[in-house]
Amino acid sequence: MKKVLIHWLSVCCLLVFSSAAPAVVKEVSPDTLVPDSVQRQTALIVNRVLKKYHYRKVVLDDALSSRILDRYLKALDPNKSFFTQQDINAFEKYRHRLDDAIADGKLGPAFEIFRKYRQRVDQRLDLALSLLEKNSFDFTRDETYRFDREDAPWAQDEAAIRELWRKRMKNDILGLRLAGKDEKKIRETLEKRYKTLRRRIHQWDADDVFQTFINAYTLSIEPHTAYMSPERSENFDISMRLSLQGIGAVLRSEDEYTTIQKVVPGGPADKSGQLHIGDRIVGVAQGRDGEMEDIVGWPLQDVVEKIRGKKDTIVRLNVLPKAAGIGAPAKTISIVRDKIKLEDQAAKSSIIEADGMRFGVIDVPAFYRDFRGQAAGAKDFRSTTRDVRKLIAELQKEKIDGIVVDLRNNGGGSLTEATELTGLFIPFGPVVQVKDSRGNIDVERDTDPEEVYSGPLAVLVNRNSASASEIFSAAIQDYGRGLIVGEPTFGKGTVQSLVDLSRFARGKNDLGRLRLTIAQFFRVQGGSTQHKGVIPDLLFPTAEGSGKHGERSLDNALPWAEIKPVKYRQLGHPELSMLQRKHEQRVEHDPAFRFLVEQNREINKMQEKNEVSLLESARKKEWEQREQRALERRNKLRALRGLAPLAKLGEEDADMDADHEQDPEGISRIMQEETAKILADYIRQNQPITAQAN
Repeated sequence: MKKVLIHWLSVCCLLVFSSAAPAVVKEVSPDTLVPDSVQRQTALIVNRVLKKYHYRKVVLDDALSSRILDRYLKALDPNKSFFTQQDINAFEKYRHRLDDAIADGKLGPAFEIFRKYRQRVDQRLDLALSLLEKNSFDFTRDETYRFDREDAPWAQDEAAIRELWRKRMKNDILGLRLAGKDEKKIRETLEKRYKTLRRRIHQWDADDVFQTFINAYTLSIEPHTAYMSPERSENFDISMRLSLQGIGAVLRSEDEYTTIQKVVPGGPADKSGQLHIGDRIVGVAQGRDGEMEDIVGWPLQDVVEKIRGKKDTIVRLNVLPKAAGIGAPAKTISIVRDKIKLEDQAAKSSIIEADGMRFGVIDVPAFYRDFRGQAAGAKDFRSTTRDVRKLIAELQKEKIDGIVVDLRNNGGGSLTEATELTGLFIPFGPVVQVKDSRGNIDVERDTDPEEVYSGPLAVLVNRNSASASEIFSAAIQDYGRGLIVGEPTFGKGTVQSLVDLSRFARGKNDLGRLRLTIAQFFRVQGGSTQHKGVIPDLLFPTAEGSGKHGERSLDNALPWAEIKPVKYRQLGHPELSMLQRKHEQRVEHDPAFRFLVEQNREINKMQEKNEVSLLESARKKEWEQREQRALERRNKLRALRGLAPLAKLGEEDADMDADHEQDPEGISRIMQEETAKILADYIRQNQPITAQAN
């Protein structure tokens, strides 16, 4: 079990799954879109493996069948742009029959639904191209377009869906007009976009349909369980070997957009400071002068292949920033591809002076461990714990008053490292409990009695701190060893493993693999890190809106749960009321924190919108006002740091020093400084957070 846990905590944040498989070379005839014997066999084995090994014991019955149908339709038509309610009514005959179809290996209904989907795609894109040809849109007419239709009803009939596509085409044209494109370029871009979408749907073969349908089954159970076809498994192996080469970003499909799910610490995207979680990529170009290809509606794997490339080559991306909203023009950024080195992800330290005290800050971007070097017998192999141990020794020579461990945006890594890093701050004891699908509980312990640092400690987290980060911060909190500060964490408290399905079959057919959730993490006090995440002792005001982020936002995520606590000795019990009061008084009048709060509220407000204006003057005014507010906020913050004001967003500061390229306004430092001030307040309470040896 332990080997599986170590492996999957190391790689799970780099996994990318898509409902659409990589495009093939030739168009596929609709007559060939029927299930074969291998797919029927695979469906039977997937069902058997899920029943026996998945952590969540779900019965394949009529209730699950209903969810599978809804999930399959969502996978095919996530924005409800192709099917009508009449189509959905026709599919209702399968609502309580898909469970039997999977259990018996009779997959005809899934393929029948897809063939209808392909037919509807052709009809809608014919309409779109016809509307583009006429281009008789009136941009002085005051009307709106609902761009996010996930929760909208299906269009009732053909007349309703024609109206939906009229507004969609008008919105597409308006977006390109506001981006400065002329009529000829707009026509070329959209014509290519929709013809490409048609071509890619026509290239789906039976394996693609099968994979999408089976994933509708797995994702109806739990969001981290997914099937990979043999072709996708091979691509996955390649991507894992190349996972640390490229721009250093994890992507996901979201409606018809490719969205940044994670920026890998130390990678080119991270170093550039130009790409952020939640940004949407709408175009990709090669080199300094290559043609920008519109990639809206592309399958995720095809986008990945466009962005991935050789070291030291340039890729240009057209990006809709998360902070700009769906109706804003895209901006173009350039990134030089590179290989991410271990030292780029390594922990590093700095010193902050706050309230007359000196604090060491240890930034831990990932829980890394050089397993290859360890297996080869290297005595000096790199690991998070080894590096942090050295940094603590160096900081103690600087006569620091306390330490801040910064885990913001740390998506996890090795379970071994999470356990051993915790051990640097406690004498010894349990760190995390792991419960498997059979109900067996394994306890990961720090068995080393050496306590490397026993002084005042704070851990800074945010909504993107996940997995191993949550194990470490939860243990520190449960022991009362330090203060947890920031935002509620991501809430991923599950463990996945890859299962080769061919091992369950007779014969030599490659049946692909299943990524399977097999276990769940629990804190030493018994509560899970799943779903809720770790709730900080002191919440920053930027925590507003975090409840809609992370595991909490995923369909069918495992709920929070609780088991018996394991025996451990609490080392402290911080008094928080005074610390919270002083923190609130400080940030209420702090211009830097006001910037962060206002920016966060603007983003939250935009994310709640699901419509945009199709009145060109109103759309342009709204965008300009939003840009002006953002520019004013940013320049106020720059003024505090003595930086010259920007004339417009995205403008580079010619006098920027290398240390500030990724964080020109010092937002990261603001968070760290406030955490240090909280720790200073605690020290002044004359109750230093120390760990006493047993």
